[in-house]
Amino acid sequence: MPFFIIAGAVNAALAVALGAFGAHALKERLSERYLAIWETAVQYQMFHAVGLIAIGILMSSSLLGPSTALTWAGYLLLAGIIIFSGSLYVLSLSGIGILGAITPIGGVAFIVGWIMLIIAAAKFGK
Repeated sequence: MPFFIIAGAVNAALAVALGAFGAHALKERLSERYLAIWETAVQYQMFHAVGLIAIGILMSSSLLGPSTALTWAGYLLLAGIIIFSGSLYVLSLSGIGILGAITPIGGVAFIVGWIMLIIAAAKFGK
């Protein structure tokens, strides 16, 4: 599904840009703690951007093909990027600690997304 490949590529590009922004523009503005949080957000965004690209490729009819499980996997990884990484970016810039309570929701979305990928692959093998 081209949507997940495009979403993954957009998120990968954003992760590179945000990583560079953090390393250069925020280096002198954020404490070490908040800069580390920013870096965690960038890393997770990039890991899951690659996952989105993989899901898009796997949806090709010559591989696993389109499936409900793969579609869910893609949308959950995308939601995880927005919630997990997004909340960490805002936390880093704002220092609003309550945002740390939102981050695990994104983490759960990541985990369930990967589980859906496992399910899609397992169903294909049957």
